[in-house]
Amino acid sequence: MSQTVQLVSALKLALKAHGKTYADVALQLDLSEASVKRLFSDKNFSLHRLEQVCQMMGMEISDLVQQMTDSHKSKLSELTVEQEKEIAGDIELLLITVCVLNRWTLDQMLGYFQLPETKCIQHLAKLDRLKLIELLPRNRIKLLVSPNFKWRDNGPIQRFFQEKLEAEFFSSRFDKQNERLLVINGMLADSSNAVFQRKMEQLVKEFEELNTDDAQLSFDERKGTTVVLAVRQWQYGLFEPFRR
Repeated sequence: MSQTVQLVSALKLALKAHGKTYADVALQLDLSEASVKRLFSDKNFSLHRLEQVCQMMGMEISDLVQQMTDSHKSKLSELTVEQEKEIAGDIELLLITVCVLNRWTLDQMLGYFQLPETKCIQHLAKLDRLKLIELLPRNRIKLLVSPNFKWRDNGPIQRFFQEKLEAEFFSSRFDKQNERLLVINGMLADSSNAVFQRKMEQLVKEFEELNTDDAQLSFDERKGTTVVLAVRQWQYGLFEPFRR
């Protein structure tokens, strides 16, 4: 994740911690709230504007940078293979893990799934032990993963989703308003392939930022959304008989 993206993410967290909203920032910068939302979306803050927002919270830019550094040092970006095996080996634990990574509360899990409360709490305690969350009093959940947290490449959980969910995911016709399937094919040099992969990684970061922002919305306003991005050197097997 680029330092600009990290800094804007840290700024969002600081605003939330100080009880400030986009409307407060708009007033401070003498801008419309829509303009402020674009600034955050585009990560387009000048140093002067960044300093103004920090001053609104009684902070210096250096304080914000320090908070950003401390946050990334203390939060988890990846599990070990053994930890992923433990989660992938228990479908209920995997379900609870996906929920907490999407910032569900315990009440939301119990209201949506048919799971005993005691069992859910046991699973949350396991995630606390794995340092994914901190289980707070009254079973409140504090997520401890960093913004760039991901499952291990070709690890137990990634393989589980590939093996168990691949056919189900692609069974859709992708013709609904909130669905989209794009299949493209071309011939790229290795350098162009690398550029395209970097753009894919940036798109993943933007998805995560939207996911973080939307966590502030009510539960009913958010819908489970899965994105699959893949690129590889591959030719249709259908054409194989025509090869020389």
